[in-house]
Formats: sequence, structure tokens, C-alpha cells
Amino acid sequence: MQLRTAIDPAAAASLAADAIARRLRFAVLRRGQASVAFSGGSTPALMLADLATMSVPWQYVQVFQVDERVAPDGDPRRNRNLLDVLPVGAHQLFAMPVTVRDLAAGARRYAARLPDRFDVVHLGLGDDGHTASWPPGDPVVGSERAVDLCGEYAGTVRMTLTPRAVNSARSRVVLAVGAAKRPMVERWLAGDPSLPVQRVRRTDTVVVLDTSAAPAAPATRGTLSAPTRPRD
Repeated sequence: MQLRTAIDPAAAASLAADAIARRLRFAVLRRGQASVAFSGGSTPALMLADLATMSVPWQYVQVFQVDERVAPDGDPRRNRNLLDVLPVGAHQLFAMPVTVRDLAAGARRYAARLPDRFDVVHLGLGDDGHTASWPPGDPVVGSERAVDLCGEYAGTVRMTLTPRAVNSARSRVVLAVGAAKRPMVERWLAGDPSLPVQRVRRTDTVVVLDTSAAPAAPATRGTLSAPTRPRD
């Protein structure tokens, strides 16, 4: 795991965007195409705006969702709305089918469209230790499927990639900012097994924090290891 700390949320967003851009460029260089999945929530907007301006061969990139609320198209709660800033065509953006009547069948169809391995998966971290749509105590974290449904959480049922899909990716970039995240970051790094985020594979995972979210212990502040070349 690489831990990187930035001075404020905007700088952290830029660091996370750069980490994703590097991995997408590398994937296109090596394999001629790239795939990425983005989480929703309030934190990614700055990161996605920065990423949209970076040098990325977008015409070769497929964009997926990590999770989505079961809500109508156009609903302001939908994570899909965040992705409109990216310079990709409609045929490159794969939205989760959360408006279909049979959500379980929709999840299976979405899973069938996923790449064998994502090049990079973006994740966030909730104040309760959740990531993707893996609420604390929800059995979705043990699902054998690549895409599944969690129970109602913060007012909505959600469709989500499971640990199986997230951990099979070539890399992961976690972005967390704000003082409310610090306790969860510290518990995650300490290995607290009760946190859903603990299910995220640490190898080939970059964690980007601002100073408010960064652990207080000096030994875990800053960068744990130097940035490395993305893996094939």
C-alpha cells in the first residue's frame, strides 16, 4: 500500500487523478485499451474534473461504475451524474442498470460486461468505514458474484462491485479527505476487521488523503513507499 498526503482536498483530488491517469496511460500503452471503475459520493467530483483535463487517451478507455443508488435516471443522488465531466463517448460509459424491474438480473448482466480485470478502480471511504456500497454488517462483502446488491443503506438499495471484482483489478486508488475520515483511516491501517474497507486488497493500492484525514501517528504520515510504475 502507498499512502500519499496532500495539503488540502483539492490537492488530494489532483494527486488521485494523476495516479489514475498514469495507470490508464500505461494500460493503453501495454494493451491498447484501458478500463476504470469510479465510485460515487461527494468526494470524487474534484478528482474527476481534474482527471478530465489530463493527458489520457480517452478514446481507448472504458468507464464503469463501482456502485450506484437504485433511483430514477436524472435523480441528483445518482453517482452516474458525476461521470458526465469525462470526455468519453456514450459507447464507452457503462452505467449500472438500476432502473430495471429485476435488479438481480440487471446485476448479472452488468457483471457480464465487466473486463476480466480492471486496470484501476477508484474507491472512497465513508465515515462508518464503508467503501463502494459495502455497508457495515451487510453480507454483500461476502458475495461470490462480481456485481451484487446491498440492503437499504442511507435510504436506498444499491448495486455495487463486490470485493471479488475490486480486488482482481490491477490497481486501486482510494481517495479520502476531511477530519471525519481520520478515525476510519487510522482503524483501517491498524487492521480493524470490523470495517468493510478492510476487505480491499492492500497490494497495488494507493491511498490519497488530505492532512485532515491523514493518521496522527508520524510513522504513518506521508508516503509509505515511493510511487511505482503501474503493474501489467
